[in-house]
Amino acid sequence: QVQLVESGGVLVQVGGSLRLSCAVSGSRFGMKAMGWYRQNPGKQRELVAAISVGGSTNYADSVKGRFTISRDNVKNTVDLQMNSLKPEDTAVYYCNVGVWGYPGDYWGQGTQVTVSS
Repeated sequence: QVQLVESGGVLVQVGGSLRLSCAVSGSRFGMKAMGWYRQNPGKQRELVAAISVGGSTNYADSVKGRFTISRDNVKNTVDLQMNSLKPEDTAVYYCNVGVWGYPGDYWGQGTQVTVSS
């Protein structure tokens, strides 16, 4: 059974940095595309950043130049380095991955990031 465990969400000051990590377990196959999404109450979940198998990345305009997504294909992890954090970055952040050999994709449980001014 594929499981995703996220970590790193905390309360941080405006302008601070934070690193989120997502570890995937339960599969002996590799990962397809991996990504991070975020959601606030009453709003749709939105893509923050994604990374392909080959390492190509895609970012939401609101985080370009501040966030960096990376993956480790041996450890089956995907990280999100967040710098110059703003109050509008406050949200629950979710990890999302596709797994070779399994249908659909998988979501983590979410980790709360709060940026305080």
